[in-house]
Amino acid sequence: MNRSFKEALQHRRSYYALGSERLVGKGDIEEMVEFALMHVPSAFNSQSSRVVLLMDKAHRRFWQIVKDTLQARISADQFSKTEKKINQSFASGYGTLLFFEDRSVVQAMERKFPLYASSFFTWSQQTSAMHQLTLWCMLEDRGLGASLQHYNPLVDEAVRQEWNLPVQWELVAQMPFGYPLTMPMAKKIESVVERMRVFE
Repeated sequence: MNRSFKEALQHRRSYYALGSERLVGKGDIEEMVEFALMHVPSAFNSQSSRVVLLMDKAHRRFWQIVKDTLQARISADQFSKTEKKINQSFASGYGTLLFFEDRSVVQAMERKFPLYASSFFTWSQQTSAMHQLTLWCMLEDRGLGASLQHYNPLVDEAVRQEWNLPVQWELVAQMPFGYPLTMPMAKKIESVVERMRVFE
């Protein structure tokens, strides 16, 4: 659609009813991820963010891992509701982005810049958030619905083993995406009067 940056932010929403109809090919999604990894800023240019793209079979496998993990930890009644939500809102799409931060990079920056050592973890999380927002807007701009989920740290070890990921990669968030089947609910926006200050 090639919206402006402001338009992309304005239209970005959470979609909780996804279909598997493919609007955008795997190569195009890969290009989005590569673009974000190359151009989203990071503190001290640390480039600590890592992104795993799961499509089709791997996407469905991830959400099965989530369900298996939750089923072992919650009551049957709770799991029934959770399973329905996962099946209709997340697994029903055709891809998921997993956002990680590489702890080895963060720790190296702490050693290299000891004066700021206590801040690098926070900055790392901010870097991840910028990658999440960037890709969320890019997916939206291509007509895809997405949402941001946080089943970490419950699924971390199973995910690491399933795809043989480095132990230093720490899972931060998950973004399922697919064909939007319904429009998102109206978004309430609080007045900016109490959220903004201007001084001259």
